Amino acid sequence: MFDPTLMSDEVLLSVCVRYGEEARKWRNKFLGMLPEIERRKLYVKEGCSSVVEFAKKIGGVSEEQVSRVLNVHKKFTSTPELQHLLTSGAVSVNKLARVASIALPENEEILVNQVQLLSQSALETFVRDVRTHTLARASLGDKPEYKQELPQEPLRLDEDVEQALKNLQRKGININEELRLFLEQRKQAIEEEKNQIAQKLATQEKPQTRYLPARVQKVIKKEYGNICSRSGCSKPAADIHHEKRWRVDPTNDPRYLSPLCEEHHEIAHTIDVKYQERKRRR
Repeated sequence: MFDPTLMSDEVLLSVCVRYGEEARKWRNKFLGMLPEIERRKLYVKEGCSSVVEFAKKIGGVSEEQVSRVLNVHKKFTSTPELQHLLTSGAVSVNKLARVASIALPENEEILVNQVQLLSQSALETFVRDVRTHTLARASLGDKPEYKQELPQEPLRLDEDVEQALKNLQRKGININEELRLFLEQRKQAIEEEKNQIAQKLATQEKPQTRYLPARVQKVIKKEYGNICSRSGCSKPAADIHHEKRWRVDPTNDPRYLSPLCEEHHEIAHTIDVKYQERKRRR
């Protein structure tokens, strides 16, 4: 006899989690069948007037969810592999709906990969990046509606710094040129520091862990601050990403490190075949 009251906390929790995972899996499969149920009008055989009524009666699914499934199925007409992920229940309609607006035959392969690997939040970030990149490449003129508006922090200058710049300007000195020179010198100094660190690391044994030496962390923070290094992203950096695969070339060379937010770090690792295999086994 199945009696949850007789189970230990550990057993009850594990069984509940397992049943929840199974419920999600079978729900996805049920939803994936609805477009074909509608096409064949099989809902009539269950005494229903529509596929919406059928889904509510048989699966307890809301009208909104049915509409989403049918709409996504239509949007994937020219991308059959994505459509198959929906109809087979391999991927939830909620995740597939996020890529429906950017799905094209030419990007179908990468989207099939990403929807199976990425979490919901990382997938949203990926879709946003694709849209931004597409708009940036498109020849859309200077129409303001096509410009990506990123949140900008107001420039805060200490009173003494602001006054010093005003004094230079009153003297006829081009403060913009002065600031450009300062920024370029700062950039070159960081590059030189990174090169020096890289040369020193090259003479040492390969590190056994991904732990970053303090001097490496310092120069990375000096270059990028505390936010994600991906263009257009203003989220806080959560991880330092090794752009060279660690298993192939274990190195903490700062020239190949970049701070990423959680979502962009997850996206960056989808190129790793072993990472893909681990994610799919979960």
